[in-house]
Amino acid sequence: MKEAARKEMRLAAETGVSVSEEIALEILRGGPDDIPEILACTSLARRRKFGDGLLMCSIMNAKSGACSEDCSFCAQSAHHRTKAEIFPLAEVVEIETAYLKAAELPVSHFGVVTSGKALKEKDINAICEAARRTHDPRLTWCASLGCLDRNQLLALKDAGFKRFHHNLETAESFFPSICSTHPYSLRIDTVRAVKEAGLEICSGGILGLGESLEQRVEFAAILAREKVDSIPLNFLIPIQGTRLEFQEIMKPLDMIRAIAMFRMMNPESELKVCAGRIHLRDLQSMVFYAGATGIMIGDLLTVAGRDPKADLRMVEDLGFQILC
Repeated sequence: MKEAARKEMRLAAETGVSVSEEIALEILRGGPDDIPEILACTSLARRRKFGDGLLMCSIMNAKSGACSEDCSFCAQSAHHRTKAEIFPLAEVVEIETAYLKAAELPVSHFGVVTSGKALKEKDINAICEAARRTHDPRLTWCASLGCLDRNQLLALKDAGFKRFHHNLETAESFFPSICSTHPYSLRIDTVRAVKEAGLEICSGGILGLGESLEQRVEFAAILAREKVDSIPLNFLIPIQGTRLEFQEIMKPLDMIRAIAMFRMMNPESELKVCAGRIHLRDLQSMVFYAGATGIMIGDLLTVAGRDPKADLRMVEDLGFQILC
């Protein structure tokens, strides 16, 4: 990494501004010897906005499979032949039970996640009923229910939801390579509708789909433009039966560089590392030094997550404080 790039990166970390796309690309291309300098800057950027407190989240797969969309990475797409479970929306009491179980962990957000382009009205009402009936002041209700309109989002807000999750998934220029059943503009419209409804927006995506380094930077820049509150970063877990089942897995240091780049381009946003963290192997603890403000703990949608006890022990060993 050139000295000019190092200086801009340090200044951005100190002042809380986003690095340019040129510097972001330099971060992704940095050699092993550049890693200490990059992590010093990303740690500074994280502490400047968030201190040393970490925010954990967990999710519930509340409706699985049979999705009409053809996202190339997704085990729940009806266009793929996978072993993912197919089941309708969980009962209200099941959603409440999952929420209360999550409340036993030091997590700040609990996400109700459903498959499909958009959840039906009656199912939205059922999820709203669960949120109205069950509330822990330490645990925020979050939902990921597809491409909802403003009125549906307002109904969630009235029921007690504080945050809505809707991934943009990847760069706009790469999106047609992974999905043909709906346009990127629909995802952007949903993100903006969430903000207009007065909810926090959690929006990120998946890296390692085959996108270029330039497209990773493009993706980070779009999230910065939309001023999302929280960015969940996932790394592809190739699932047998999907179109990406043979996609090469990202290397650990490339994952660390990517996390660092997203931090430096989005200095005001939470940054959580979610699915695919297992690919980091012995480098998992480095995500926080790369700028992550938290991780998802517990089971994921269609694959098992890491043992929460191991994650909590890792955070304790690092000396960070979990906020909830």
